[in-house]
Parts: sequence; C-alpha cells; structure tokens
Amino acid sequence: MTPNPLFVVSQKHRLILGSMSPRRAELLQGLGLTFDVWDSQADESVPDRILPEDHPAYLSKLKAKALCHTLQPEDILITADTVVIHNGAILNKPDNQQDAIDMLQVLSGSKHQVITAVTITTQEMTTTKVDRALVEVLPLSNQEIRYYIDQHQPWDKAGSYGIQEWFGLTKIKSIQGSYYTIMGLPTHIVYDLLLSILRPRDHTQF
Repeated sequence: MTPNPLFVVSQKHRLILGSMSPRRAELLQGLGLTFDVWDSQADESVPDRILPEDHPAYLSKLKAKALCHTLQPEDILITADTVVIHNGAILNKPDNQQDAIDMLQVLSGSKHQVITAVTITTQEMTTTKVDRALVEVLPLSNQEIRYYIDQHQPWDKAGSYGIQEWFGLTKIKSIQGSYYTIMGLPTHIVYDLLLSILRPRDHTQF
C-alpha cells in the first residue's frame, strides 16, 4: 500500500496545531496527520498601523511567537489566522446575536474577501504564507439570518458564518480561491510547506 506522503511527519516529528479551532483540527486530520493541540493564548490585539489585509499574517506570527519557546528539536508548530473583509473593513467574530445579525446583513447579496495566513515554525525556522479567496453571497432574508444564527450559533467564526454549514450550502453563489482557506486553513499550503521542511530538495522521494 502506498503510504501517505506526509506519514513521516507523524513518525519522526511532533506536529502541533497552535489553535483551538475544531475546523482547523478537522482539516489537519483530513491530511492524514496526527498532532497535539495547544492554545497559544496570545493577545490578539493588532496595532492600528497594520492594514486589514495584513492582520492574518501578523496574528499567525504572534500566535507562533507565544508558543515557539516551548518547542523541542523535533517539533513542527502550525498557527493560523483568518479574517473576513468587506469593503475594506474587517468583520471579526460576533460579540452577540445583534452583532452577528448586522454582519450577515452586510454580507447579504455582496462579495467579500477571506484571507487566511498560516505560519509553520520549528526551532530552526519560521515561515508564513497567505492565501485569499473571494466569496459571493446570495441575498439573505431576516428570517434566514435568524434561522442560521439560532441553529448554528456562529460565535467563534469570523464574519459570523461557517462555509461548511447551512449558510454555505444555501447562500454561497460563487468562490474564487480555496474552500479550505475560507474554512480557516489553506491545506494545500500546509501540505506543501510540510513537505518542503521534510524533504526540501526532492518531494518526489515520498
């Protein structure tokens, strides 16, 4: 049986997901990886000088910095951050129901950008990559918005929605970019970065 190209990661290294996001954990599992989960508990305040589109890279690096001092020589740390940007403004995780309603009303019938940055860190190196997706949302009625919030309670989701849920099944008209970037982890980038760390010269050996 042909082995998973990333099988060596689980065997010779300890892979750590520096995120409490169940969606990021699900996506890493989908790559066939085993890993520990750490909470960075980083202060996610962003200086005013940082542009909205640069927030994910800044925060993914910040989360890595909060954990990197505990890494052992065989450890590989993955941290990430995702933002939803509409008309130049960041739509963060909602603070309450009205905040979620307001965000979904803004997204209704319009396009927005989702940006996810991922940082891979070892004792020897750190690298950050950014991926972008453009999402077009169909119009939402007030009833649909309230139904979605009541059923899925998107309090931990940037922009107040999860593309893998009812919202994505019914209200996403089009996507330009990676579906998984919108979910919160650009898995194609993670896969390539891990391969480059393990076999920087010749991926074909896997």
